[in-house]
Amino acid sequence: MDFAYHYSNEQETFRKEVRAWLAENVDPKMKTSPREEIEGEVWDWGYEFAKKLGAKGWLHPTYPKEYGGGGLTPELSAIIHEELDLAQVPVITGNTLDLPALSVWATEEQKQEFLKGRLTGELIAYQNFTEPGHGSDLASLETKAVRDGDDWLITGNKVYVSGSHGKGRPRTPDYLFTVAVTDPDAPRHRNLGYFLVPTNVEGVSLTPMNLVTGNGQNHVVMDNVRVGPDRLIGGEFQGWQVANSTLEHEHGGRGELPGKNRVMESFLNVTSDRGWAGTDHTANQAMEAYIVSEIGRLFELRNHAFYTVGQEMTFQGSQNSLWRKEKGLVQAAAMSDVMGPYSLLDDSAFAIEGGEELQQFQLNAIGRTHPGGTIEIQKVIMARRIGISRTTERAAPTPSTAGQTASTKK
Repeated sequence: MDFAYHYSNEQETFRKEVRAWLAENVDPKMKTSPREEIEGEVWDWGYEFAKKLGAKGWLHPTYPKEYGGGGLTPELSAIIHEELDLAQVPVITGNTLDLPALSVWATEEQKQEFLKGRLTGELIAYQNFTEPGHGSDLASLETKAVRDGDDWLITGNKVYVSGSHGKGRPRTPDYLFTVAVTDPDAPRHRNLGYFLVPTNVEGVSLTPMNLVTGNGQNHVVMDNVRVGPDRLIGGEFQGWQVANSTLEHEHGGRGELPGKNRVMESFLNVTSDRGWAGTDHTANQAMEAYIVSEIGRLFELRNHAFYTVGQEMTFQGSQNSLWRKEKGLVQAAAMSDVMGPYSLLDDSAFAIEGGEELQQFQLNAIGRTHPGGTIEIQKVIMARRIGISRTTERAAPTPSTAGQTASTKK
């Protein structure tokens, strides 16, 4: 069965344009594996290169031109990302999950400042949601936002704050998109605000977390951080709705036209070259890992099609997320069984070609079940969306279903 997406002749012509531009603008010395930890000079180059992409509208190609996007179709966007991946180019943008929320909920003034800054690569932001001891229940957070005149004073702790692209962190993010309690006496889901917390002000500290995965996550402490009213996205009690526009995207509600699965490709190549699939057991495990990967591609394609035509989704985003999380564990187990200790070696004399990506996949397998909500949380969301839970809910608005206009009601 052919799981590939087939591009038109016109789209392939655009691919040649992208490839030629990359050949002229990418320094071969700066190429890096997508999972390699990026440091120093490469990090700096990747940040400047992201701004070059932003100037062409290729950093976030499907967003409107008036805000710094490219106004391109999802298919052309996929081609750009495929070619960037093929060229092994570091593109430093921070975490991009705030973009749907800004597109839907920000005022025109906020879009001109923050959305445009993000789409052009001038601004870097990190997601600042998870709190110690609160797991996936975002509504139970304790970070407080207290009124002080027109401003807000925000105090709280956040963990696993991401977007640092490896261990090289020469540049602090410009802001942290943060959810905080604005009214401790209001009911759950109606007591939160969504803030863009600046990092260049007094009271903010970011400390790298020492994790086995090695990739950059941070512990953030905010102590009476002053935030102006222009940095509140949506109304002061609409934070839950705004955050869910972020989470809908994180769950996979937007979908994508997925390119090559580099990890799966490395795994199958190594397995074939070394004859590790020589028994029925190992052959079946390798095949199962491949099949679940391709089914995940189909979920992405389906959600991408829904998003492209503006069709509101129900359970599909969380279904996509659930599949990725559960089957990622299946794939990691298959790689471990078939490859043995080689699946965890990346820098010794015994390491195999492509071992770094495979090792990172193993180390991150369990950790990948947490972002955007655990496996159990995805099941709860799906149950609510299809009406078999004690409560029901609709999918959060996205740029596709809500349009690119401000929806703020203050």
